Amino acid sequence: MDLSKITQQFTESIIRDMTRVALRHPGSINLAQGFPDFPAPEAIKQAAIEAIQKDMNQYAVTWGIVALREAIAAKARHYNHLEADPDKGITVTCGSTEGMMASLRAIINPGDEIIIFEPFYENYGPDCLLSGATPRYVRLRPPDWSFDFDELEKTFNTKTKAIVINTPNNPTGKVFSEEELRFIAGLCVQYDAIAVTDEIYEHIIYDDHSHVSIASLPGMEDRSITINSISKTYSLTGWRVGWVIASERITKEIRKVHDFLTVGAAAPLQEGAAFALTLGKEYYRWLAEFYQNARDTLYYALLETDLHPYKPAGAYYIMCECTDFIQQHQLPNSLELAYFLVKNIGIATVPGSSFYSDPSYGQFQIRFCFCKNPETLQKAQTYLANIAKATDNR
Repeated sequence: MDLSKITQQFTESIIRDMTRVALRHPGSINLAQGFPDFPAPEAIKQAAIEAIQKDMNQYAVTWGIVALREAIAAKARHYNHLEADPDKGITVTCGSTEGMMASLRAIINPGDEIIIFEPFYENYGPDCLLSGATPRYVRLRPPDWSFDFDELEKTFNTKTKAIVINTPNNPTGKVFSEEELRFIAGLCVQYDAIAVTDEIYEHIIYDDHSHVSIASLPGMEDRSITINSISKTYSLTGWRVGWVIASERITKEIRKVHDFLTVGAAAPLQEGAAFALTLGKEYYRWLAEFYQNARDTLYYALLETDLHPYKPAGAYYIMCECTDFIQQHQLPNSLELAYFLVKNIGIATVPGSSFYSDPSYGQFQIRFCFCKNPETLQKAQTYLANIAKATDNR
């Protein structure tokens, strides 16, 4: 019998697979999958524990507990400059992953197209296909990961239903500028398209860059879907609590998909998430400083190797151009490079090929993550210092 022709168009996650590869090599450092190896804030954990002890263990309201939706609305107002109605414009989801899937399923009809910037977080391509849309790709080009305005404008057409934007971006660390977002917004208005933005790294920004939500720009209030979660900002990737902000009209459709897709996020963890969103500015200052130090530690260690890094402006990943290293060690592509590094150097990474519609575009690139404690990154420095001594023992 024939199984789904859609799922046959993509593979399982390479990112998660590289974590499994790391586990098969004792002593290796997992700089592949983007989860912290340090504890989440104690007060947030305690809030969830207290909720469990108070027996908040049954189904919550499908689209999220009131306390969390109100906390999301307050946070969106003062940080993102968005007016979000907690009753009619916010849906709590099982992480931003479900938020993206529910959003695309809620807006796509047969024949619609979705524009995706590449390199992209590997879920976006399959999400697009699973929603029933046809993906169209626009390249982000190093070293600053800019895109060609003319290329983007030519990609928009009457079939364009949405454009997916991830800012700060995984895997490149690009922070989309207000100028770029205004240009995209203008095209969305012109073609009556929806900007679907994944803003999960919004507080992890470096140097003089700043975060702008496209939904806050003129004309975008009713044609934007803003997706976020507690995973990255609060080091709670395993809790799977996220949310979607959209107009009432769009939210109604998202909630239908969400209801039948997952029913709802874990009730006591929503209580913990509501508390997390009340943390003051000092927490976010600490977060940015912590990750900037982590970025610099790994970036400058990579500069001493033939894995030439691009310095990220946000998020907690570093993309590297590895042509010299790949040729030196006679490796065929970035996937084999990733296997080589975990086996010979002791560091798990993600091959650049997993972030492109055509794997050949990323065959000489690789991604490191640095959401790790200082001791882990110091150990990584030591491993990288020995990289020139590596030999191919395959």
